Amino acid sequence: MVKDELERLGVIDADVDIGEVKLKKDMPKAQKKEFNTALKKIGLLLIEDKRSILVEKIKHVVIKAIHYTDKALKVKFSDHLSRTLQYSYTYLSNIFSKTTGSTIEKLVIKHKIEKVKELIIYDELTLTEIAYRLSYSSVAHLSNQFKKVTGLTPTSFKRLEDKRRDGIENV
Repeated sequence: MVKDELERLGVIDADVDIGEVKLKKDMPKAQKKEFNTALKKIGLLLIEDKRSILVEKIKHVVIKAIHYTDKALKVKFSDHLSRTLQYSYTYLSNIFSKTTGSTIEKLVIKHKIEKVKELIIYDELTLTEIAYRLSYSSVAHLSNQFKKVTGLTPTSFKRLEDKRRDGIENV
């Protein structure tokens, strides 16, 4: 879709990848405005600020590592992020905090807890297996973090989901 829109605008010197377009030469203002309007129509956003671009890359790495990988990271998340984006974690952390008003750690915790909820609902793994897969040091650590974020223990959350499913199945 993005590549088609660029071609429609007559932009042929561009590298298009998931979430990123690199132009080989600057786009005139009117053309950029038209491109931005077309992107908005398909639910995308043109980001030109280098800090915002880096923040989006950080979010992408976090989401990919947590939601689209079935194996536990063998390194600390900060090291994974630094290696993947080729910046020091301190630099990434500072840019992220200044741009979003939050921390990378909070982003990681938020996504880990969402993944824990998903895995609990699927009911294919034990809490120990979930803790290992998401690189928690222990089930207790996972449970404490889960309760802090959701207000429920993982077991209470599971019971709540089971009740919801029972209600649906009885309809």
